[in-house]
Amino acid sequence: MQTTGHPPPLHYTLEGPEDAPVLALSNSLGTSLSMWEAQAAALRGRFRVLRYDTRGHGASSAVAGLSKDSAFTLAQLGQDVLDLLDRLDIERAHFCGISMGGITGLWLGVHAGHRLLSLTVANSAARIGTAEGWNMRADLVTNDGMAGVAAGAAGRWFTAGFVERSAALINAMSGELAASSANGYAACCRALAAADLRDKVASIKVPTLVIAGSHDPVTTVADAQFMCRRIPGAAYAALPASHLSNIEAPQAFTGVLAEFIDGDLQA
Repeated sequence: MQTTGHPPPLHYTLEGPEDAPVLALSNSLGTSLSMWEAQAAALRGRFRVLRYDTRGHGASSAVAGLSKDSAFTLAQLGQDVLDLLDRLDIERAHFCGISMGGITGLWLGVHAGHRLLSLTVANSAARIGTAEGWNMRADLVTNDGMAGVAAGAAGRWFTAGFVERSAALINAMSGELAASSANGYAACCRALAAADLRDKVASIKVPTLVIAGSHDPVTTVADAQFMCRRIPGAAYAALPASHLSNIEAPQAFTGVLAEFIDGDLQA
C-alpha cells in the first residue's frame, strides 16, 4: 500500500470580519465544504468562517501520484489543518468537524491543542467502524467506482423522513459523491481504518463539545457518550437527526455550536 505524502494546498473559503475569531469547519467523508453552507451563512457575520475540502475531496482531490492503493493517515489529515492555519497566519481557531472531520478534530485536540480555542466533535467517534469495513469500502470504490456508495449514501446520512422531504438536496449530494475521486475517497477510508484514539482522547485539554445524532446508526449516541466520559469537562448535545446532523437539523446544530463557543453551554 502506498502512503501518499503532502498534497497541493487545500481548497478553502474564508469569510467574515477580519478581526473576528476564526471558526474552522471540517467536512465528512464523501462531501465537501459546501456541506457547511447553513452554518457559514448563519455565523460569518460574527466569526471568520474557514471551510476547507479535506484532501482527496472536492477541489482538494488532486494529489500527484494518487493511485488506487494510496492511503492517507489521520496524522496527515490533522497536519493539513495546521498547515492551512499557518498558511493563513491563523494562530488559533475554534474547530468543528463532523464524522471524519470530527476524528480529525480529536487528533488536533490530542496533538495540537494549543492551536485550538475550542473543539466541537459532531457525529463522530474515537474509533469509527472497523478496519475491515473501511478497507472493504476502499477496495469497492477503487474496483467498481463511486456509484454504488453514492446510491446508498442517503440512508447512511439521513433519516427516512428527511430523505422523503428533501429530494433535491439528496440528489445533489449523491451526485457530488458519485462524481468524486474514488482514489481520494479510498485513501481517506484507509486513514479511518487505522485511526483509533480511544486511549488518547483523555489527554485533550481544550474546551470540547460532543454532538450526537439521536438516530445516527454510523457514529452512535454511545460513541458520543464514550468521548464525553473520557474528555475532561466535555459538553454534550443530542440532536434529532441521523449522521449529518448539521444538514438535517441545521438551526439546532448552529445554535448549540454558537452557544458552546460563547461559553453558555456547560458539561
